[in-house]
Amino acid sequence: MKTLRIILFAVVLCIVFSAGAFLYHIFYALPTDTPLPAQIRVEQGDSLATVTHKLRDQKVISNGFLFSIWARLSGADKKIHPGLYRFETSVSPHEVLERLVMGKGIFQTVTIPEGLTVKEIATLLENMQIASKEKFLAEAADPNLLAGLGLQDKGLEGYLFPSTYHFVPATSERDIILMMAEQFRRMTQPLFAQRDGGFKLTSHETLTLASIIEKETGVEAERPLVSAVFHNRLKRQMALQSDPTTIYGLKAFNGNLTRRDLNDPNPYNTYRIAALPPGPICNPSLSSIRAALHPANVPYLYFVSKNDGTHLFSETIEAHNQAVKTYQPVREPPMRAKSRGR
Repeated sequence: MKTLRIILFAVVLCIVFSAGAFLYHIFYALPTDTPLPAQIRVEQGDSLATVTHKLRDQKVISNGFLFSIWARLSGADKKIHPGLYRFETSVSPHEVLERLVMGKGIFQTVTIPEGLTVKEIATLLENMQIASKEKFLAEAADPNLLAGLGLQDKGLEGYLFPSTYHFVPATSERDIILMMAEQFRRMTQPLFAQRDGGFKLTSHETLTLASIIEKETGVEAERPLVSAVFHNRLKRQMALQSDPTTIYGLKAFNGNLTRRDLNDPNPYNTYRIAALPPGPICNPSLSSIRAALHPANVPYLYFVSKNDGTHLFSETIEAHNQAVKTYQPVREPPMRAKSRGR
């Protein structure tokens, strides 16, 4: 009996010692041979064994077996987030696993400038190695994604909010689009909700007008004036005569807008149609959306570039033609709403 007690005591002591050693290894032990910094990429669908192998291979952890046991015991093996993780200093296996579960990886920061098109956003993301341009554009045109956003009859152009985003490297092109679209909804919903009853344009038409304003001027103070010109023209059923809309609708543009381009029968050619184009031509700023919703109370119907980034606004064609002679003596034909370019 005494021998049995000794054996049981030894077994219990061994278990306690082993458990203590295990917990010490998990919570306190640091790898001694870690070549810092170490960088690990966890891909979507990676198994715990694959992740453990990557960590062990980069010497972020010293014992893959004990790490795997702890991950399963803690239930973290099913919660690891894909992403790029960088370890500047040695940390315990517990800290390593916590980072993987919390998704504390390296975020790639990108600023989407105001006024970019969907194609330009895709190019920017690809240049920064955040997303594939081809996959991004394919997702942007996916009917199921558009239907989920309520844009099946509108398209995505105009509905990606220009802002600074922080993406985990493994973020899919679809998720990037959904994040940008959700940011658009969150930021613009209060603006559209404040429209008064006398405002005639729908939300989509307002966004379309805002995108034109965005392309026409980069001067904050001018946006309500540009908005007023286009609102006044729409009320009079006059063609908007906007170069940016016409350029957007061309299949190919070499940087020089020609008379042939101005006669191109595309639905974005506002030299041929006396109405707004069918949709936005870029993803505009909040400033341009506000301007579209709140045009200045002025009678202007024309504006011409002063070649310094600003414009001169006119109420009559006579005043406009005189401004054209002053600022665009060669390039500006008569009867246009503005000069080419910004």
